[in-house]
Amino acid sequence: MEYENALKALYGARAAASLASLYGGKELSRERYARLIKIHRDTFSSDGPFCLICAPGRAELIGNHTDHNRGLVLAAAVNLDIAAAVTRRDDMKVNLISQGYQPLSLSLDSLRPVPSEEGTSASLIRGVAAGMVDRGCLIGGFDAVMTSDVLSGSGLSSSAAFEVLVCAVFDALYNDLKVDPKTRAKIGQYAENAFFGKPSGLMDQMASSCGGIVTIDFMEEDPQVQALNFSFTKAGYDVIVVNTGSSHDDLTKAYAEIPADMKAAAKALGGRLLRDSSYERLLAALPQVRRQAGDRAALRAMHYYQENERVRQAVKALESADIGSFLKEVNASGISSWTLLQNIYAVNGEQPMSLALARAQGILKGRGACRVHGGGFAGTTLNFVPQGLSQEFMNGMEALFGKGCCHMLDVRQEGPVCILPA
Repeated sequence: MEYENALKALYGARAAASLASLYGGKELSRERYARLIKIHRDTFSSDGPFCLICAPGRAELIGNHTDHNRGLVLAAAVNLDIAAAVTRRDDMKVNLISQGYQPLSLSLDSLRPVPSEEGTSASLIRGVAAGMVDRGCLIGGFDAVMTSDVLSGSGLSSSAAFEVLVCAVFDALYNDLKVDPKTRAKIGQYAENAFFGKPSGLMDQMASSCGGIVTIDFMEEDPQVQALNFSFTKAGYDVIVVNTGSSHDDLTKAYAEIPADMKAAAKALGGRLLRDSSYERLLAALPQVRRQAGDRAALRAMHYYQENERVRQAVKALESADIGSFLKEVNASGISSWTLLQNIYAVNGEQPMSLALARAQGILKGRGACRVHGGGFAGTTLNFVPQGLSQEFMNGMEALFGKGCCHMLDVRQEGPVCILPA
């Protein structure tokens, strides 16, 4: 039977090597995929071969709110992922069972945005399909069972991982895995912008699609991506994301004001975006920027230029395996986001992000680094913790934000991986 054959293949040389590379050969990874195959077999009737595919979440290492003004970022794929067992269909229907969510079905006969699907997984599947067709790729229907340990709300971009995974599914089933990582990321961003209805940048999808640590320069329409090879675990540090449990609801205005302020400052400098000018020009024109855009816009512009330079220095530090210098830049990024960018607490009186960062600083005592993770105002913090201090750190955070608030990570070198071929 196909289920039994697939299980045997999981213990074959090629699949075993893929699993070992991704998960360190842990038996739980085999059980996870075997469970997906069993659910798929029990749910769908298909004679086609199984395709097992996974795609990672991502962490923003440094480069807070720079991408929307054509700045620099440093991000990494992480060792939490979305995994799927998939079979090809002979029609244009997609059926998806995602553990923890309601099953969904949709037809890809139409590849136009559907208003009622906005903000749903169905919109991302349709958007990815449309993006692939626009680039000359083939698409078709599939049946899939999916599971994720990139927890929603963890700040590790489960949506980007999902988009990258869906693109990899179409690619594996219908295009012989020909889509390159950068194109795959752009397709995911297109789906999120045009179909899901979220005006996101490209950093999340690029990190998930490329794998490893990447630095991205958004100066041109076609971003420049450079891969870096570094393991924080081998350097003696655990990367811990702390979920403060605070909600992003009603923060759309706060998020929107950041790029609006930066663009107002850029306009005062005679450009459209801050990348059109320079830090030296900003300092010389600060009185004018204050008059035209206000003090907060001036401060956020200062953060933007300083953050770009921090990314450059952080990249140099990782290239030379200088973890101390890297951590210095991460801490400086966190302070800048707190004081200049001002995206640590919202206006509702709650300050869980400030509390998480203050507590982290107290536990670390200068031995690691902490900063806001992602958009800010609510959500998660990113912490680099010496391995001997990790348990104390997590105990301190769980006392404030509850058991399970900490996610310990390392860099995953691979982007989406097809463990079993279609």
